Order: sequence, then C-alpha cells, then structure tokens
Amino acid sequence: MPTLRRGRTAPRTRIATDRAEAALVEQYTALVRLAYLTLPAALSRHRRVLMAHAAAQRALPGARPARVPGPRAAGDGPGGAEDALRVRVLRAALAAAHRPSGWPAVLPPPRTLLPRLPVVWGLRLFPRAGGAEEIALGQALAGASAPARAAFVLRRVDGFSAARTAGLLGAAGVAAPEDVVREAAGLDAGAGPAAEALLRSQEFDACSVQTRPTDLVRRTRRRRLAWAVGALAVITAAVLTVPGGDSAGRPVVRPGAAAAAGLDAARLSHAAPDEWADTSRVDFTVWPARGGRAGDGALLARALDSWAAPSDAVTVTTTPGTPVDAPPRTPQLLFAGDVDGRGVVLLNDGDRLARYTDPVGGGRATLDLARVDDADVTTAAAVVLSRGPRVARYLTAPWITEATRRDLLRPDTPARPLHVSGDGVTDAVPVAPAGGCARRPVLQLRSSSRIVEHHAFLVADLGGLSPVHLTYTPLPGHGTPPPRQPREATSSQALLAWARTACGLEPWHGGAVRAVNAWDYAEQQLPEGGGHAVWSCARASTWRGPGDVALLLRAPASSVTAPARIVGRAENTAACSRFGQHVVASARWKSPKGHWYLVAAGSRAVTRISVSGAVDSVRPGRTLAVRAPERGAVRVTARLDNGERLPEVDS
Repeated sequence: MPTLRRGRTAPRTRIATDRAEAALVEQYTALVRLAYLTLPAALSRHRRVLMAHAAAQRALPGARPARVPGPRAAGDGPGGAEDALRVRVLRAALAAAHRPSGWPAVLPPPRTLLPRLPVVWGLRLFPRAGGAEEIALGQALAGASAPARAAFVLRRVDGFSAARTAGLLGAAGVAAPEDVVREAAGLDAGAGPAAEALLRSQEFDACSVQTRPTDLVRRTRRRRLAWAVGALAVITAAVLTVPGGDSAGRPVVRPGAAAAAGLDAARLSHAAPDEWADTSRVDFTVWPARGGRAGDGALLARALDSWAAPSDAVTVTTTPGTPVDAPPRTPQLLFAGDVDGRGVVLLNDGDRLARYTDPVGGGRATLDLARVDDADVTTAAAVVLSRGPRVARYLTAPWITEATRRDLLRPDTPARPLHVSGDGVTDAVPVAPAGGCARRPVLQLRSSSRIVEHHAFLVADLGGLSPVHLTYTPLPGHGTPPPRQPREATSSQALLAWARTACGLEPWHGGAVRAVNAWDYAEQQLPEGGGHAVWSCARASTWRGPGDVALLLRAPASSVTAPARIVGRAENTAACSRFGQHVVASARWKSPKGHWYLVAAGSRAVTRISVSGAVDSVRPGRTLAVRAPERGAVRVTARLDNGERLPEVDS
C-alpha cells in the first residue's frame, strides 16, 4: 500500500488569498467529493461527510505556502489556486487514513479522533443512495488504497492526465505516485465507461445529503444510563474503601468446549440496530442481534460449544468448500429465538454462517455451516432459519423493507405479499419440490431507500443457508456494443427468460451457490420458418470462487414456461463471467419441415463460426445454421474480432 512522506521536491508557489477563495467557491463540490472518496471507507458515511467538508473548508492557504506540482501535461487546463486546494484537501484526507507506527490497531487513526468543524449534534448526514452499479463501484473503491481512490477521482471526474495526477499526489505527500496511478487504472478498467457518471451521482456527492435524527429513544436511555453509571461508580468506590473487601464469591463459569477454544458466549459481538444504514459495508457484519432468546445464555453457550467442538450428539452439515474448524474469535450473534418449536441460533464469524438448532423431544442437535465471505446487499439479504420438505422460514436483513413471493414458472402472476415479523422472520414459504419442476418459488425483496432507492431483487432457495441471488443480462443491441452488466431479474423481460430457465437450477441445489445470472447472449432466426430463438448462458457463481455454466437454447414453444433446451455444460470455468465474456455453443435442431440442422451462435465479439467433422462449413457473423445429419461428431469454433480462436463450450 502506498505510504505518505513528508514532502516532494517541487517549486513553491504562494497563492493569493482572493484567488484561492474564488477557486474554493467554484470547486467546492469537487473538493468535497475528492475528500469524501479518499477518506477511509471504514468510517461511517456521516463521519466522512463531516470530515470531507472540514478538509475542503480548511484548504485555504495560511501563512505557509502550498506546494503545487510543476509543469502539467498539455490539455490539463489551468491549475494554480485549484491545484493548491486539491493538494491541501488530499493531505488532510490521506492523513486521516495514516496510522503512526506503534498506534494500537484497535483504535482509528489519530486524525479521525480530533473534532473538526462542522459538528452536527442529533442528526446523521449521508449521501443519497444510488443503485446496484453505484453499490458495486463503492465496494470496489472500499477495497483500494486511499491514494488509489484519490487518483481514480482525479482521473475520472476531473479528467486529469496520469502525469498531472501523479504530480498532485506527490505534492500531497504520496510516495511512488506513479505506482498509485497504475493501481487506479485497475479500478478504471473494472468500472468501465460509466465510471464518470457513477462518480458524479448522488451516491458519492457529499454536498447533496439526507438528514435523519439519531435514535431519540436511545439518546434518552443513554442519558439515564450515564447518570446511573455515575451513581454506581460512586457507590462502588465507597464499597472498595471498606476494609476486607475482596472478589470472593464471584460466579465462576465452568469452561466447556468454547471456553477451551478461547470463546465466550457472554462476549458475543453485536452490531448496532441501525449500523447497516451508516456504513459502506452492507453485509452480515451489520446485522443486529434479533430474536426472543438473544439473552438466553444457556442456549448461546450450547450453540458456541457445538461450533467449537461438536460432539457425537450434533449433526454437522457444511456446504462445499466451507471449513469446519472453530471460529478464530468469539463470533457475532445474528439471531436467537424459537422457530417452529425449536431453538435456533445464528452466528457469523466474518467468513461463515453457523446455524445451531436445539433438539426437540430427545432428537439430535444440528449445526449447519456455510461460507458467506464477500457477501453484499443481495447475498446477505436473507438466511434460512428452518426448512422442511414443503416450507421454509427465512430471517430477512434489517435493510429489507418489503418481502413478497412469486413463482418463476408463473411470470404473469403478480408477487404475493409475505408477512415478516418485527424480528425479521417470515411466514412459512413453499419450497421447490424434490425432483420434477412443478413450481419454482422465489422471494422478491426490496431494500430500504436509506441505502438503495427503488431496488427490488429475487433470491431463490437452493438448499443453502442463504438464498441465491438471481440476475438477468438482456440481449445486446445491434453491432458490437459494450458488454451489459447483469441487472435485477424483476422486469417482465427477465421474468419471461427465467420462466424457461428456472428448471435448469436443480443441478446446482446444495452446491454453495451465491448467485445465478441468466445471460441472453445471442438471438437467431431459425431456418424453414422455425421462428425466433434465443441463446442463453446461465452461470452459477459459488462462494468458493469457481462457477459452473449451462448453455441453453430457447426455441419457440407452445408455453412460455416450457424448459429451455440445455445444449452444453461446463464446470469450474470463467465462461459467461466478466473474466470470460466470449462464448459459442451449438445444437442439433429439427425444422418444422422435418430437416435436421446444426445451429450455433456466439457472443457479441464473434465474427465467424466454423464447423468441421460430420459437417464442414464456415459462416461469417455470430450465428450459423447448416443442414446436418441427426448424429455425428462435429467441432465448432469461433473467431473473435481480435483474431483469437474460441472453442465451443462442452456439449
């Protein structure tokens, strides 16, 4: 990670106060945005808003001259006062992330502890929420270093050249600024051409903020608690002065498996009730502890003991790739309560979920473990609390404000309301039957506008602890447009596509899948009046990292829910992801006139398709249809617009 240094050899320029003030007024929003995105992502949005405004307001030069970069690249525009202000803002924002050597790791950097104007009491300030693309960009920025975030903003919003950006960073005290600019280029490549528009959106604009009061009831309770603690401290001090006072008679907790592993049920961590609305990390770590038995120490101790060292009386199940060892530290409590007559405890250690279920009537206790590292607003939206052969109950995330249910095989039927208790537990929901494809129930959830406005999405229960996020990527336009990003599968077009794809989910049941995207990558007019067909790739991305794909051909059918034909599969592949954006597949197809054809189609960058074996043919373009025998081995390859050869996905 780039480090800060004391200075950089650069010509000193004293900026006139009037020019600096004029530049500050003109560039105030841009300076605040630069500071806001450079500040540590671990800080709350409220804190970053205030610190960003403080950095901009304190950027006016004082007695000491500001160091600004030297000559700039052509086309970078005027600098002078504006560059001096940027350097001062960058210094303040970068200093907030700098932790001196020897500073305790459990404490925030010292600059974040000092009060800075403006100060706001009783209100929380945070930028307006954006959409799914803004959330993805925010998560990418949170994973980058502070200097890299600053370079990304300077390059994408201000339009500076790499040389000028490096000069500004160097003047702000960043070591090896050229390396930082290259690091920012990786963010730029991942964000794509929409980065500038996203960075200018309200999600990242600390000058366009919403205000909400802090918890008024909690503030009143805290004042009362402060008085009570003060009185208790006085009484305790008086008691401790009495001769003969000691600690004899304190209750001693008998160490169990958890205690032997250094874990303590009494020290389970808890997130604040509204922490999810004031952080850039929206996942299981911000779930508050809920449920009627969150204070049941005996139940929590049994759950923690079972995770630390399960006995023969505990049935342990894990999703593929999930470690079964004890948590490295005392985990976080998400839920403890009675569900369908059994005690259920839900714990999170940052990388895994653990669901402990108390036995009933002498039965066996169960412990289910599943990976949830790198979860987000959708993949951390719900957890299965109980599941039977026909129904399941879910615990929804605190940011879910509306829950409905629908059947993927009935795309024209509106979603039906689903009752959710005050603790976030849903009513019983039907689950997909084992075998067959009579129905495919899913949950349609809506996020709070406090984090994302107008954001509804689908999740499907595929047998894991957390339901699978379903997305949809529509057909590309004409020509070779840039690749489209997956979008939520709630539109009528997406629901119709999923109606014919849903039955293909069965092979991924119980496979630790986190998300499935249905990508319509090509369309084709079938010969001899065969009608319009769509080629699709369904990719199941797992929590482990690898993904499996199924290639489907949706030819005209008598029903809108007729299962699409699966023409190819591949496991542990990057195909149909942002790291494997090119695909070609083929299938035998019988025309309405009874003739057999080999049909094939490729994604947007395919310029030619070749067939050898039982059929020899070459066709320019992205689709192919040639007469072929019903059987016989064929080999299909495609040529991309960059000249590379693309083999067919295994059929």
